[in-house]
Amino acid sequence: MSSSPLAGRTALVTGGAGGIGRACVEILARAGATVHLVDVDRAAVDVAREYDAVAHVADLTDPGAVDTVPGDVDILVNNAGVQHIAPIPELSAERFTRIQQLMVTTPFQLMRRCLPAMSARGWGRIVNISSVHGVRASPYKAAYVAAKHGLEGLNKVAALEAAPHGVTSNCVAPGYVRTGLVADQVADQARSRGIDEDAVLDEVFLRNTAVKRLIEPEEVAAVVLWLCGDHAAYLTGTSIPLDGGWTAG
Repeated sequence: MSSSPLAGRTALVTGGAGGIGRACVEILARAGATVHLVDVDRAAVDVAREYDAVAHVADLTDPGAVDTVPGDVDILVNNAGVQHIAPIPELSAERFTRIQQLMVTTPFQLMRRCLPAMSARGWGRIVNISSVHGVRASPYKAAYVAAKHGLEGLNKVAALEAAPHGVTSNCVAPGYVRTGLVADQVADQARSRGIDEDAVLDEVFLRNTAVKRLIEPEEVAAVVLWLCGDHAAYLTGTSIPLDGGWTAG
């Protein structure tokens, strides 16, 4: 395989300032793509500088923000997401709606924006960063679980509509990834349960996985890159579980 398999391709990665998004920016740039990253965090500017990418600082919970990012791209990675833990009676409708906006409506809007150019070229890759929570539920995560289930359904429809035009759409569905988002959850759980963070990992986060460790962001990004290759042209409308065996049980 060429050392620059994506040379001449352009990619857009949402939530690209950290975690999985940053790992995707790095691996796609190293594969030769011109990468645009969008994030509400101004750290996106520093990440872009590091990988010779292009930063767009925008709040994707604002419906109008989608119009400020490029639409003429070959690869779209819908990664931006947030988590909020609360029982349903304590989860505000406003927060629930905001999470759906970021994690379902924004990917839909970006697909609408990017699909015409992909289809016109006869080549495109949409990769949606889903989660094991796209197929499984956990208590106190109603907004996140609902959003990931919605993203999984949107992915399937996009795949069916785009297939005649040489465009694929797939999800990558990891379990718990070593990101700031998960680190904050581990610390919160440790405080609330009165146990140390290693115990939280073992007893709460990794209880359902066969592989007893967190996933590294680079492992998720490697699957994203693989999905962008020409060798993956026949794979569409599916969700790849990168969950350490969680959904096998």
